[in-house]
Amino acid sequence: MAFDTFIPEVWSARLLDHLDNLHVYSALLNRDYEGEIHAFGDTVHINQLGDITIRDYDGTDIVAPEELDGTEQTLKVDQAKYFNFQIKDVNNAQSNPKLMDSAMQRASYNINDTIDKYLAQLLADGCAAANILYDESKAVTPTAANAYDYLVDLGTLLSENNVPVLGRWVVLPPWYHALLLKDERFVGNGTGYNKAVLQGGLVGEAAGFQIHLSNNVPSTSAGFKVIAGTERAGSYAEQLVELEAYRLEKNFSDAVKGLHVFGAKVLQPKGLAMMVVKKG
Repeated sequence: MAFDTFIPEVWSARLLDHLDNLHVYSALLNRDYEGEIHAFGDTVHINQLGDITIRDYDGTDIVAPEELDGTEQTLKVDQAKYFNFQIKDVNNAQSNPKLMDSAMQRASYNINDTIDKYLAQLLADGCAAANILYDESKAVTPTAANAYDYLVDLGTLLSENNVPVLGRWVVLPPWYHALLLKDERFVGNGTGYNKAVLQGGLVGEAAGFQIHLSNNVPSTSAGFKVIAGTERAGSYAEQLVELEAYRLEKNFSDAVKGLHVFGAKVLQPKGLAMMVVKKG
């Protein structure tokens, strides 16, 4: 069978579109360096300047200029996932948008779920130790009366580390969000965010955070790791590097396979705050 009518660019665009709609944690990190990756194993070197000293001026000669130093960090594209499924006929599938959408959406959702869990754990592991409000040994059990207050405390930790208020986020498991819905300070906020469930898991605003909902909040036997932060705390990069159709040698079917590579890095651990909470 010839694949002269198969259009890989169309399939690629559909896959990435689905991923963008379904991601939660990846949408909360910056993608400043994504354009610099091309394949699995790529490494992006990221430099951050040190502080610049401010001195008093008294009219005399100023001191020699200080030499700026920087700290180098690396973002490695060290994760790779693929899909490989067969269909009766690629040409027919392409002429049937419903079949093509269903197959690619299923593949993209499963890749997304894997990436989402990976990023959630990466953020939990990358949070500065001093910014863990309650660790696994001191997990707390929020109630409708104090769930909001715990978020205020997370925000205070970030403020003490000079994290900008604008753009702060927190990711909650559904049961924690349910507690907020019983608190007038959340439901009575009056903002459009709190009147409807929005795309990408965003369900409202509270205590200075955009509230995101996810079933991939990291958890252990001690409880759920609720993470708050800002997009400047870390960076994420992904690329769909391969997508092709081929004929199965030992079958009368055609198949489609794709390779998706990605990597992430917590760049500023103090830009994150975390607490371990138990479901009551």
